Amino acid sequence: MSASPVGRAESATVHTVIDSPLGELTLVARDETLVGLYFPQHWYRPDPQTFGPRVDGGFEQVRQQLDEYLAGRRPRFELCTDAAGDDFQRRVWGLLAEIPYGTTTSYGQLAARLGDPTLAREVGAAVGRNPLCVVIPCHRVVGKNGALTGYAGGLTRKRLLLDLEDSAGTGAGRLF
Repeated sequence: MSASPVGRAESATVHTVIDSPLGELTLVARDETLVGLYFPQHWYRPDPQTFGPRVDGGFEQVRQQLDEYLAGRRPRFELCTDAAGDDFQRRVWGLLAEIPYGTTTSYGQLAARLGDPTLAREVGAAVGRNPLCVVIPCHRVVGKNGALTGYAGGLTRKRLLLDLEDSAGTGAGRLF
């Protein structure tokens, strides 16, 4: 992110709301670090009181990269982020960040990468609590046999994101 959204030296959490092809998105930053990206009716959306005041500036880099991604011109984000969660969630989110653009994996495959294939449900719960949707690509996780399953922003958005990445010409590794 660029200059402090509120022009203060002390720690501050602020948010903004932007329009996008995915609908309205709420962006939350703390100390110039992106800590949240939420859809309306987002599963596990924190209390908006924790988002701090709404501001209009300071999110230019996030907006630009989201615009580029949603236009099919950016395969990965290069933002300062911090996804708050427990150790297991952070491990899962780290694996999500490694899923290549235009590909999918399953909850079971992620569980196996963690060393225990029986953890697929727990992986699914961690994926659902990802506070940085799109930026940490939880939409690239599908169910067994490639079935589209839950997404914090809804299955319509998940399909749109997967189709966007597929139309960029990579398509390799698609499970559905």
